[in-house]
Amino acid sequence: MRERHDVQTMHAIARVERKLDLIMQHLGLHYAAPAAPDPMAAVHEHLRAGKKIQAIKVYREITGVGLKEAKDAVERMEAGY
Repeated sequence: MRERHDVQTMHAIARVERKLDLIMQHLGLHYAAPAAPDPMAAVHEHLRAGKKIQAIKVYREITGVGLKEAKDAVERMEAGY
């Protein structure tokens, strides 16, 4: 029973999405999916705020690299500003 309900719900959602697509097309509107978030955004924010050590910590959390590699990478990023 649940599978049937799930399939019906999926079909209903697909119909609504198709109707919205037609309305948007008629109005000349185009939908652009939001860009994926930059995983290094937090590192850049810390660098802009002058918090180099925090930037290195976050870089390590994101990438899993060691302290030396993270420090070198963050310093390269910092030099790009």
